[in-house]
Amino acid sequence: MSKDYPEITRALSAGLRDLRKEAGETMAGFSTLTQAAMKDGAVSKKTKEFIALALGVAARCDGCLGYHAEALVKLGATRQEVAEVLGVAIQMGGGPSLMYAADAFTAFLQFEEKAKAPA
Repeated sequence: MSKDYPEITRALSAGLRDLRKEAGETMAGFSTLTQAAMKDGAVSKKTKEFIALALGVAARCDGCLGYHAEALVKLGATRQEVAEVLGVAIQMGGGPSLMYAADAFTAFLQFEEKAKAPA
């Protein structure tokens, strides 16, 4: 059975509008978080969308796949770029969890500190 991702995102958007009416403060907070996390910075918005797509694969989230695939099209991602990112998602077999993300950041900080130390 083939999934229609434009339809999935359309239907989810309707549900999200309804949820926003009942849980407005929470939804506004999530929107603020999303805008802050996804804006261009040291890491480009396009790269962040690739990450989000890979995490959508890891979480098996159809809505995530739809929203982030759409964003990547709008950002000009190529098929080859998406295929390579998805190759990494496949290789990782499920992606990082919150605990491992914290460990990965700690590792980065440790290596960064080591690189700054005189030889």
